[in-house]
Amino acid sequence: MCREEFAIIAVTNRSLSKGNYLEQIKKICEWKPEALILREKDLSEEEYEALAREVLAVCKQYEVLCILHTYARVAEHLGCEYLHLPLPLLRTYVEKGGVGRVKCLGTSVHSAEEAKEAEKLGASYVTAGHIYATDCKKGLPPRGLSYLEEVCDAVNIPVYAIGGIKFDEAQWKELKQCKAVGGCIMSGMMQL
Repeated sequence: MCREEFAIIAVTNRSLSKGNYLEQIKKICEWKPEALILREKDLSEEEYEALAREVLAVCKQYEVLCILHTYARVAEHLGCEYLHLPLPLLRTYVEKGGVGRVKCLGTSVHSAEEAKEAEKLGASYVTAGHIYATDCKKGLPPRGLSYLEEVCDAVNIPVYAIGGIKFDEAQWKELKQCKAVGGCIMSGMMQL
């Protein structure tokens, strides 16, 4: 199976980066994922905006779509039309009339019911996880492939698997068989 048949989204996490963070972002962009989600949730809004400005420039240079995470005001301020919000923030964003300001709006879900809600709220896509065991969720059992298939069957928007996704085409084939359009890789991307 070639990579184009299964979309890969890179997800960032500074604490997993082996070296200089912006150099790591360049390595990720050289790999040419479908998109990069700048998921640095521990930063303040001001810190995130400063980092986002730099990462957006790198992504633009390499023609990789950059999706900002959590901070809708930062996306608006920087003119970024791609935004990923945790479901509670998506609810608030919709209540405040935010849908329509962005070209692509994603959220993370943990059940088929949440996926249905996200679709009704106007999400363009969802990430569903965690599918496989992962150090990011140490001690928490994965939801597994049957869960992923349930989420995929519940909605008419793209579903990306997250959690324990690796650079493994056999794994990608498994996820695709569950009807996921792609997968999100964090640890592997931060260790390229």
